[in-house]
Amino acid sequence: MENQKSSSTSIMLNYGLILGFISIILALANFAFGDIYEPHWSMQVVSGAASIVLIVLGLKKLKENNNNLLSLGEALKTGLGIALISGLVYIVYFYVFVNFIEPNYFMNLGKVQEAAMLEAYPNWSDEQMEASLEMAKKMSGFGMISAIVMIMSLFFGFVISLIAGLIMKRSEEDNE
Repeated sequence: MENQKSSSTSIMLNYGLILGFISIILALANFAFGDIYEPHWSMQVVSGAASIVLIVLGLKKLKENNNNLLSLGEALKTGLGIALISGLVYIVYFYVFVNFIEPNYFMNLGKVQEAAMLEAYPNWSDEQMEASLEMAKKMSGFGMISAIVMIMSLFFGFVISLIAGLIMKRSEEDNE
């Protein structure tokens, strides 16, 4: 049991770090292509695929390390651990990004949001536009974006590990 605990911890750490660094590479690619404020949908597809692949590979490795046995609880714990670590790695990167690489990020994001609102709702009054911009500003600070990143990472980590865990689970009774 102790070996399984250390094995699942190292799997969470290894695969979580890999997924976090892939997220950073994708974010840097967005930045390099000038799409940091309005990323192309394909980046979300690549990010989602990376999450699926790395969580499934992590669960597969855990199952191999545990004599081909995997419980749903262990799958959920490990998948959520991978998602948690990757989310934390990305948040650290995001902090460095908005403070050192692109210090005007939030100001530029506000301009992009304002332009998008003006285009989408040309008939809004000044009061409606101001209220919407104020709400957008509250929702796009470092703390709020970090919270959203973590919630989304854990949500998708849960869904992926639940589905993969249900498919891959195997108990000692199944072996008999």
